[in-house]
Amino acid sequence: MSPNSPDRKSGSPKRSPPPVLPNRPRPLSLPDQALKHVIMKMQLQNHLNSLSPSTASPSPHYEPDLSSTFNSLTLDPPAPDSTSLLSDELLLRIFSKLPISHYLPNSLVCKRWLYLHGRLVNSVKLFDWGFLDSGRVFARFPNLDDVDIVHACIRSPRNSGILVTRKALTVHIDSLFSPNGLIEESDVLKNSVVDHGLRLIAQSYPNLRRIAVIGASENGLVRIAEECQILQELELHCCGDLVLKGISGCRNLQIVKLIGSVDGFYRAVISDIGLTILAQGCRRLVKLELCGCEGSYDGIKAIGQCCQMLEELTLSDHRMDGGWLAALPFCGNLKTLMLQSCKSIDSSPGPDEHLGSCPTIEELLLRRCQVRDQHAVRSLFMVCEAVRDIVLQDCWGLVDEVFAFASICRRVKLVALEGCSLLTTGGLESVLLCWKELQRLRVVSCNNVMDSEITPALATLFSVLKELTWRPNSKALLSASLAEAGVGMKGGRFFKRLKP
Repeated sequence: MSPNSPDRKSGSPKRSPPPVLPNRPRPLSLPDQALKHVIMKMQLQNHLNSLSPSTASPSPHYEPDLSSTFNSLTLDPPAPDSTSLLSDELLLRIFSKLPISHYLPNSLVCKRWLYLHGRLVNSVKLFDWGFLDSGRVFARFPNLDDVDIVHACIRSPRNSGILVTRKALTVHIDSLFSPNGLIEESDVLKNSVVDHGLRLIAQSYPNLRRIAVIGASENGLVRIAEECQILQELELHCCGDLVLKGISGCRNLQIVKLIGSVDGFYRAVISDIGLTILAQGCRRLVKLELCGCEGSYDGIKAIGQCCQMLEELTLSDHRMDGGWLAALPFCGNLKTLMLQSCKSIDSSPGPDEHLGSCPTIEELLLRRCQVRDQHAVRSLFMVCEAVRDIVLQDCWGLVDEVFAFASICRRVKLVALEGCSLLTTGGLESVLLCWKELQRLRVVSCNNVMDSEITPALATLFSVLKELTWRPNSKALLSASLAEAGVGMKGGRFFKRLKP
């Protein structure tokens, strides 16, 4: 029935609805106009390809009228945003179930998702000080509890392809090397600037649990201690003794890492004075790591007497005076002792009757340490005679005579040796047979330990172990693998079929 035909019931003609006036289109910006032009060109090309051959192949003098075609082409309207109907709380619950690796791509969808994902981030490592000083970090990430501003406090060329890592610090440097080191004093922000950033962090993140900073003074740390009452982990670079007064108010600190000096980067002095201040102020320490710190018997003794909950002590590249080993027995709850990159263990450990022992220690780890001093190694094993696990990795000077002192420890259950190239099979066997409770053994990249020198007694010990990892000689392992594959047999296996 046509629109103007009379209605069957009334007989009167049906009026057509009034025409709907189109809304005035919004003026397109330059990128929108370019995008519309590209889409129209693509749709026009598809339209011409769909025509018949006679129409699609006009004569050379034929000029098609494209105005009507362009007028008929329109842009598809954007799809409706279904997530706009969901509340922020519901979207946060959905985003929290996704893997962390999806946070970054999802935050690029729209501004709302960017803001919501910022509320899910709890840990940030800053590289731009302006991001902190301007306050943008607080708006972007309002719920942080872990902040690392070490790299932001160092002026370094971010576009440099030279990346230098030393101990716990990694920085970008340029090709101009300074005789004063890779980081000069002017490359680190002033104490007043760093303290201002710490005040901003303390005001915005009262629930802060971990912070890492370099070049801070006592005033900045005092502000952190006052505002962040539940701070549990602290990492300080390039700090001196008096700076540690600022963290005496952090009563809930459990993990502290102090980096005093790093060769080629910076140098600061942390002596017995600083260690005593730390011990008296932070009595709930559970884990302490000292990198490039000085000290002696008195500093370690103060830590042991005040921090009775201390379970793990790590010394990296220490500059301790002789005799500090004798203070370890004051750490009555110590369970793990780790020495890393130490040029010497103890230059003067003293007589054996003054050493004592740690009855609660369970793990002893030495990594990249020089163990040529037999007296120091012997004193170390005497202090740690109750140890259960011994791990030695890439230790220089570990010959059979030095490793023999490990037999002082009679309760060893796990031994891990890696990169000990001077140790022989005989020296290893003489110590392993002394440990009656040994359950796990790991020997990797110890090139002087040969499979052909394994005795029946050592083989019997291997058969009763719960766990055995035996890769002492990489060359022998490679030769065995090649022999099984037939490589190195002068082509006997590969060219056998070619022989007449």
